[in-house]
Amino acid sequence: IRDRSRTSFATRSNYSSNPELKDGAFGRRSFYTGPMTADWLAQPHHHLLRRGDENFPELLEQIPGPPDELYVNGDPGVLHLPAIAIVGSRNPTQGGLQNAFEFARHLGSHGFCIVSGLAEGIDTAAHRGALDVGAPTLAFLGHGIDRVYPASNRDLAHQIARNGALVSEFPLGLHPARELFPQRNRLISGVSMGTLVVEAARRSGSLITARLSSEQGREIFAIPGSIHNPLSRGCHKLIRQGAKLVETADDIVTELAPLAGHLLQSAVESTSKEIEPAEADADYDSIRNFLSHDPISIDRLAANSGLTIEQVSSMLLILELQGEVESHSGGRYSLLP
Repeated sequence: IRDRSRTSFATRSNYSSNPELKDGAFGRRSFYTGPMTADWLAQPHHHLLRRGDENFPELLEQIPGPPDELYVNGDPGVLHLPAIAIVGSRNPTQGGLQNAFEFARHLGSHGFCIVSGLAEGIDTAAHRGALDVGAPTLAFLGHGIDRVYPASNRDLAHQIARNGALVSEFPLGLHPARELFPQRNRLISGVSMGTLVVEAARRSGSLITARLSSEQGREIFAIPGSIHNPLSRGCHKLIRQGAKLVETADDIVTELAPLAGHLLQSAVESTSKEIEPAEADADYDSIRNFLSHDPISIDRLAANSGLTIEQVSSMLLILELQGEVESHSGGRYSLLP
């Protein structure tokens, strides 16, 4: 990272030079909707979610220091799916890359959205593993959403936008800066039910994500490795501190299944409090009417039905459990034949 700072990282002058910024939380500047954002929002699949809105992800509402806004390129409905974060070294071993890819594939095939940060190494392998099985994946960015860092992941970023979403709390045009990535990490852990650390040195940004995950009341998982591998030491440190040692992805599925069921039940109960039972039945009928054998995204279903994305997500999960619908890549759903 240090070697790239001459061309890739911005100084704090970027904040003051952007006319569409204002003072906000975390000592940075927050964003308001100006001409730059209006142009960006006019493009397909671009969204701006504000805290307090119905469609803002509930888990991020609950974390300390929640973001004021989220800029989303892709399907915002993916932010409401059960998720697991996978993080680790930017310079992993081949074994670490393989573990990240295979764990993401397995967890994605079991219905989890895979969350990471689009960095080189473990992040990239995790996103690719999810995409390999058509599972949705979220990439939280440490810069403005109109930029891609690293540039080598530009094609991957486009794939994620088509099969999940790119997400940033930072204003358009903001370059990557070292101090923004730890701030970004709280969103990676916050939107997830748990964080899996694959490989990490003793002083790694992944350990920051794990610490934030613990402070947010989420689960922490770590894959052990050789005592001779420096990239195992961060994981071993987490395990000594109480992280759950995992050897297979099924270890995580088993651990999170009750929590996933509880979150689903909470979402259903929340929905039932907002509407009367008879209306709920009518809303299920409405969702069925808008579904077909051609996959459709959650945000499109929400727009067509007039329901919130959170309500539609909960209802689709119920319909999937009942065997009426099936999920597809990018958080899309269709009726079963």
